[in-house]
Amino acid sequence: MTDVAVAFDRVDKRYGRTVALRGLSGAIARGEMFGLIGPDGAGKTTTVRLVCGLIRPDAGTVRVLGRDPVREHRAITGAVGYLSQRFSLYGDLSIDENLAFFAEIHRVRNYGARRDRLLEITHLTPFRARLADRLSGGMKQKLALACTLIHEPELLILDEPTTGVDPVSRREFWMLLSEFLSRGITIVMATPYLDEAERCSRVALIHDGQALAIDTPAALRASLPGQVVEILADHPDRAATLAGGLSHVEDVQAFGERIHVRLSPHAPAGEIDRLRQAFVAAGVQDFTLRPIPTSLEDVFIARIGTATSTTRDRRV
Repeated sequence: MTDVAVAFDRVDKRYGRTVALRGLSGAIARGEMFGLIGPDGAGKTTTVRLVCGLIRPDAGTVRVLGRDPVREHRAITGAVGYLSQRFSLYGDLSIDENLAFFAEIHRVRNYGARRDRLLEITHLTPFRARLADRLSGGMKQKLALACTLIHEPELLILDEPTTGVDPVSRREFWMLLSEFLSRGITIVMATPYLDEAERCSRVALIHDGQALAIDTPAALRASLPGQVVEILADHPDRAATLAGGLSHVEDVQAFGERIHVRLSPHAPAGEIDRLRQAFVAAGVQDFTLRPIPTSLEDVFIARIGTATSTTRDRRV
């Protein structure tokens, strides 16, 4: 029995002239929660579809639980559960009826105890007779998760499952995933939310069809040198321009009203105080400035910038 649940080896995928994935390589270990992180159009859903065996790679190989997910699709169906970002159950069926339907599809017999356990874990037992169309968004996702798990898959694939779900339901959903992870299920999640990436064992930062980095969240944060300083100001554009022109400033990024300034790892002691003094000397009013820990958001933006610069240099 291999310890690898999913493996990619130099995978390319195109849709006409559009390159969805290029040279994707990496492995996902059994029993880990792995995050595919990136914005819309980065290649996350294409990666998920390859793992599910719904499409073929144009180059390279994909292996799921040691098998080719396209050629041996039927062999892995019973071991893989898939939850899409859109509610895809039957609204005119009750919770119990949806679970029964998916149990029959997967040829699960004597599933009563398993169904009751899933309903208890997802807190859906009091609503089991309610039609799916009458459930809230969070309850629909919990029902979809229960239906995905009714056949007890080894590998659970989630494609942006918390998109459009309220914060409380998102937290409950993550508690459920932690419960199933503790039971040995391998979870692969595609998400645009970097706060969700922090909950994963490892993540792949995907941009423009390429994996910019694959590592633990802690290792990725540690890979970005230099102190990060957060600035809040009445005129963020002016503040960003001012910060970008100062010495020992490695990078400046705007995140809405927040500005993240990354100092050079070689910046002398007291550089944050000098940064504050520069803002006062320039007449900037009503600003706050504080050092903060490096976030995955900072890492992702920096990696994108490096990848873009490298591509530009190659073209020149």
